[in-house]
Amino acid sequence: MNEVKALFFDVFGTTVDWRSTVTQGLHTAAREALEKCTKDDRKSKSKSLEIATTMSQSDWGAFAQEWRESYYEFTRRIASTPGEAPYKTIDEHHLDSLVELLQSWNLSDLWTEAEIHDLSLIWHRLNPWPDTVSGIRSLNAVGYETCTLSNGNISLLTDMAEYAHLEWTHVLSSEMFKSYKPDPKVYLGAAERLGLQPRQCAMVAAHMGDLEAARGCGFRTVYVERLREEGWDGERISAVRREGWVDVWVEEGEDGFLAVVKRMGK
Repeated sequence: MNEVKALFFDVFGTTVDWRSTVTQGLHTAAREALEKCTKDDRKSKSKSLEIATTMSQSDWGAFAQEWRESYYEFTRRIASTPGEAPYKTIDEHHLDSLVELLQSWNLSDLWTEAEIHDLSLIWHRLNPWPDTVSGIRSLNAVGYETCTLSNGNISLLTDMAEYAHLEWTHVLSSEMFKSYKPDPKVYLGAAERLGLQPRQCAMVAAHMGDLEAARGCGFRTVYVERLREEGWDGERISAVRREGWVDVWVEEGEDGFLAVVKRMGK
């Protein structure tokens, strides 16, 4: 790890708490839509309003999870068949996916087209984990380059950095390489952008699949456990521990990025 000069951070789930932010945002937007309904609205939008009235915050959490799972399916499809499927940005996917989900949940009439578009951009306004802002600032202070390496598009990541006060030294996105993680050209392209060899780079993520792909490209690996973020089951995680290929392992409850500072401070 002494050779590492740049830390590349996954963003959704690792750096920001997308689940609580999106769930609360959907729940609040639904409540506001219901409150401003007129009698005519209630007649023309009766089905959507009836369903939305019965939905709890946990129901909106399930909706948010479906939205997130559609993102995984979309990015994996693009990454596994480069050049075959038409490329879309994450913003474009989030909007298309939201429209489809509202239809499948019978909620299409709850919001106007303009309101749905604005709601799709909630991913630009995600709250950081409690350790994120100070952790990034401290890693900058000890001499690391801190860079996003996310499937989020550049405008999304830039807006999020401003909203959440994330002081990245560089904002890099899979969009630059017209693919998505875990396509190797994303990791190798990011290292090349900074003029570094892969061994001089470390991937920081709460998802073992992201780290496995980065490791396959020669990156070092930093695993930061986050609540409900890991997609691999316990048996696979135990196998990784036995194999020992994660260079820095921060367990849940160890203060996340602040623990990374303690382990990797120069």
